[in-house]
Amino acid sequence: MLWYGSPATDWEREALPIGNGSLGAAVFGTLASERLQFNEKTLWTGGPGSAQGYDHGNWRAARPGALAAVQDELDAKTRLDPDSVAAELGQPRVGYGAHQTFGDLYLDVPDAPQTPATYRRELDIANAVAKVVYTHQQVRHQREFFASYPDGVIVGRLSADRPGSVTFTLRYASPRRDFTATAASGRLTVRGALADNGLRFEAQIQVRGEGGTVTSNADGTITVTGADSAWFALAAGTDYADTYPDYRGKDPHTAVTGTLDKAGSRYDTLLARHVRDHRALFHRVALDIGQSVPADVPTDRLLAGYTGGATSTDRALEALYFQYGRYLLIASSRSGSLPANLQGVWNHSTSPPWSADYHVNINLQMNYWLAEATNLAETTAPYDRFVEALRAPGRRTAKEMFGSRGWVVHNETNPFGFTGVHDWSTAFWFPEGAAWLTGQLYEHYRFGGSTDYLRTTAYPVMKEAAEFWLDNLRTDPRDGTLVVTPSYSPEHGDFTAGAAMSQQIVHDLLTNTLEAARVLGDDRAFRTRLEAVLGQLDPGLRIGSWGQLQEWKADLDDPADDHRHVSHLYALHPGRQIEPGTKWADAAKVSLSARGDGGTGWSKAWKINFWARLRDGDHAHKMLAEQLKSSTLPNLWDTHPPFQIDGNFGATAGITEMLLQSQYDAIEVLPALPATWPDGSVRGLRARGGATLDIEWSNGRATRVALTASRTRRLTVRSDLLPGGESTFKAIAGQRYVWGEKV
Repeated sequence: MLWYGSPATDWEREALPIGNGSLGAAVFGTLASERLQFNEKTLWTGGPGSAQGYDHGNWRAARPGALAAVQDELDAKTRLDPDSVAAELGQPRVGYGAHQTFGDLYLDVPDAPQTPATYRRELDIANAVAKVVYTHQQVRHQREFFASYPDGVIVGRLSADRPGSVTFTLRYASPRRDFTATAASGRLTVRGALADNGLRFEAQIQVRGEGGTVTSNADGTITVTGADSAWFALAAGTDYADTYPDYRGKDPHTAVTGTLDKAGSRYDTLLARHVRDHRALFHRVALDIGQSVPADVPTDRLLAGYTGGATSTDRALEALYFQYGRYLLIASSRSGSLPANLQGVWNHSTSPPWSADYHVNINLQMNYWLAEATNLAETTAPYDRFVEALRAPGRRTAKEMFGSRGWVVHNETNPFGFTGVHDWSTAFWFPEGAAWLTGQLYEHYRFGGSTDYLRTTAYPVMKEAAEFWLDNLRTDPRDGTLVVTPSYSPEHGDFTAGAAMSQQIVHDLLTNTLEAARVLGDDRAFRTRLEAVLGQLDPGLRIGSWGQLQEWKADLDDPADDHRHVSHLYALHPGRQIEPGTKWADAAKVSLSARGDGGTGWSKAWKINFWARLRDGDHAHKMLAEQLKSSTLPNLWDTHPPFQIDGNFGATAGITEMLLQSQYDAIEVLPALPATWPDGSVRGLRARGGATLDIEWSNGRATRVALTASRTRRLTVRSDLLPGGESTFKAIAGQRYVWGEKV
């Protein structure tokens, strides 16, 4: 539960988010004019039809020989300035667009108090309901808001414990002037088309009163007068479709009308369906780390008083932050819409930071690090569909830019299949993006084990991404290995050949693809080719002059460098090349220590995961504490700054890595438990291989482990609770196995 003693005055820092995947809203709790800022995830400028023009590949000019010239220059010089490479390979981005706020609903309440007798604003993340409760002149007023996935609507209700006390006027506002708003029969209809690209959009809000009157006004507003209670449901959509190359579907009017009509006329029914749906996901996992918080301490004070995990109230914030990440993913990623973007599904601007887009040099991938392990596998469906939709434009970019097979996407993308480059020299070139994106698809298979999913969804995408690199790896004249060239360690340093992250990502892709090809029995010639290339591929693992894991193939690392990106540790996390106890792990620790504990919110979140993979729970916890103390806003959104949701998701994933790991084909129980959590329990975490675990511990050691298998296969479990520290056995689907249970 998040709660506050005053209304929100700032969208980014204080408003409380609700969402159902495609729709999101931020609740302010202001009394005289309640504000509900809302979004529909496909409302984007740019793309086909943009007034600026649009080319998804952004490789408009004929550039014969440009890529080969840069590669030849790198063979001779080993390092190139990013500006010089951008001048050769980049070009201004045109018609890219940005996610748009849909607008704001205001509920103007006459005679609302400036200083009510009591006030509480809250977000119940267990039930996904936001509330505002206040008392004025001995009347208790309550507002409830939720975003229903089963019914596809945002719902709000105003009530009071004295009959006839609910009066308000509902109106719509937008920073754009591209719409009309009309009201009839208690239904407000907002309809328009974006000026930039003609994307049609529509929202309908149906208002119903219990007692009193509901009046539709000529100015496009709706007034409720003297009701015992009143509620509304909002449906919205656009004519966007994820179909290359037009990205347009049907006019949204029929679908929006049908959704709202189908939602029905009973508030209690909508609420019950919504809570049941949300709880079915959210309540799969429970975490107890000895947290407790006084009932009179609001969340903003809890955050302000956080000292780093030394007290039970500190642990209350940490446990809340863990579950808040799960809540935000459920709210911003459900089947039928786009995946969670840089701000999930929440955006109050027409020009949000980084367009509120999909950066694929870590950010989109980080959004889903928590999904499988925290038992939210269903939330990955929009991600899968989005990656699949990138293949068609990505093939064209691969052919036009590289003259190769396969598909490619660079540093960032949008809902219109942008797979090309732009000209921001330190953040434009990243053809490894597609390879990294496939990792989440393979993880879904590793956790769930469905060969049907592997065959129909994951493997075709992986194989085509692998084909791109089979065509584009180049022999390094320095040592004869195969390298990515040109390569760029994200947002840092010079262009080189064979930067560590580039090599590690491609190694991960080819390894995963080979494993999948063997499982599915794909053609032998392709498997042989993968094996041969993996044998020649530079793995991207080198130890430098001061014991560090090198970021570049040449020993260029500066021990005083504290850059927020630590991209050369990809092989540690989310990759699996570096195992604890190896010389590579020791070198990774040297690099990570040198970079320090600073950075932006998402960077700190990644470092939680790094330290957990290094089995240093205390340092992982220190990074969690740093993120909470200096990169978290009062509404618990992560801040870069500004707000960027990947830090929330990355931190939840990091906490999970502290409690359970399974990347090396063995289930590791409490691999990085910090000293600040000596006693506790967690229920419902998932492990690769098809297992759900409940774990209890005391004095820093496991006391009970229960495993439920979802597949029949051999599993290995490691814990100091087990004789010899390890047990390998044939798990039977549906069976539960328990260690340490008292008889």
